Amino acid sequence: MEPQVVDHPEKSRYEILAGDDGTETAGFADYRLSEGEIAFIHTEIDPRFAGRGLGGLLARGALDDARARGLNVLPHCPFIRAWIGKHPEYAELVTEARRAHFGL
Repeated sequence: MEPQVVDHPEKSRYEILAGDDGTETAGFADYRLSEGEIAFIHTEIDPRFAGRGLGGLLARGALDDARARGLNVLPHCPFIRAWIGKHPEYAELVTEARRAHFGL
């Protein structure tokens, strides 16, 4: 089964589900949501799932959802910030005035 990114607003985090049956939480990206903004705080992939590209899939899924919801992104999490740096088509999610602060 293909990995799937799901939002769990009650936990304030996106999770990536993987494993043989696609129900195992392989990682997560914690966030704080405020009016018009989503601040990514911490991203983690379970070591059992390391090296499979799930972190990138998680980042893409979370950022695509933020884009669809019209949210500005604050990439406080070093992983999310670095991922945006490698995928400049996502830099527009960070307001131009804040890009320099995040090194974007």
